[in-house]
Amino acid sequence: MILNIAILGAAALAALVLWSAPVRRSVTWGAMTTPLASIIGSGFLVLGPILMAQFGWLAPVVMALLCITAYLFGAAIRHNMRRIEANDTLPQGLEAASSWALSFAYIVSVAYYLNLFGAFGVRLTPFAGAFEAKLLTSAVYLVILGVGWTRGFASLERLEYISVTIKLAIIAGLLIGLGGFFWGRVQADTLVIIPSHLSGWAAITLAFGLIVTVQGFETSRYLGATYDTNTRVRSMKWAQWLSALIYMIYIMLLAYVFERNELKLSETAIVDMMGVVAPILPVLLVAAALAAQFSAAVADTSGSGGLITELSAKRISPRMGYLLLTAIGLLLTWGADIFEIISYASRAFAIYYAVQAVIAAMSAKQLGQKRLSFGFSALACLGFAIAVFGHAVEG
Repeated sequence: MILNIAILGAAALAALVLWSAPVRRSVTWGAMTTPLASIIGSGFLVLGPILMAQFGWLAPVVMALLCITAYLFGAAIRHNMRRIEANDTLPQGLEAASSWALSFAYIVSVAYYLNLFGAFGVRLTPFAGAFEAKLLTSAVYLVILGVGWTRGFASLERLEYISVTIKLAIIAGLLIGLGGFFWGRVQADTLVIIPSHLSGWAAITLAFGLIVTVQGFETSRYLGATYDTNTRVRSMKWAQWLSALIYMIYIMLLAYVFERNELKLSETAIVDMMGVVAPILPVLLVAAALAAQFSAAVADTSGSGGLITELSAKRISPRMGYLLLTAIGLLLTWGADIFEIISYASRAFAIYYAVQAVIAAMSAKQLGQKRLSFGFSALACLGFAIAVFGHAVEG
């Protein structure tokens, strides 16, 4: 009871702070909202159980490596943002390839978001099956297509700040709950060390397939109509720092309190695990999941439709882009499981990040920054390796 009250209190306090006038009026926080919403959206729901089940006591190490890799890819994108600000001409062919890769990555990420929406949407109901989850996912796809086709997404996109506030508030409550549970295990001397299930190349390729769970920072690049370059660069860095801090605290508190036989590898495994921590947490997590996945899906659907229209020189309208996204999303929904979709999305984003790193390497070389150019070139190789070798979790 006391822990439930502490969780609700922490969530309420976080919501009040985030909804306060000084925070809402902060330009930097406003610019952080979009990347932060993506970085700690879906990943927060699935990463914990996956890392624990596959990597055991090394889960925090893998989490740290994912965050570092994402930050380095972010550095390449920030470099390119700076060069655009300086009126440098970036290679147009590579820029177009990068944008096409991003538009496809958005299509796959929407499938990722909405399949999680479906799984969490039915999780606490009598209809908590895979078939019912796919039906709900399909219905939401059709709703989003209908709204985009007839009215556009402007009205729904305004809900983003509300969604982010709800999600961060619930995460604050979850971390308080996990902290209390962890401290109880410390006092009872019942912390556990789970051996890693994977090692070597299998562990590396699985980590490659999880890069999408820390994706989202790249959205800062495309907020130029609202924020200047310095604000976007700063807000991307801060969003990555804050999300990395949240992820590391979360994984550290989670990785050493559950035995392996208590782990069930599924897209909604976190619900069962948090039910052990505190009875209130499953309900809060489902609420956070529904709000986060729907808003993220709307944002990426809108972004993908706009990119496809721009890249096709308006030969493909946004509405036809939404239709294409829905068709591919429904094929993925009924033809793949959530872990396969996560892997596909990771590969798609890895291609985008790799091309951005190639552009950054070429730019740095032109500026005479040989070491930086070498670093970005190595990063590009890593991105292409992730796209080729990343594989899905076997549930």
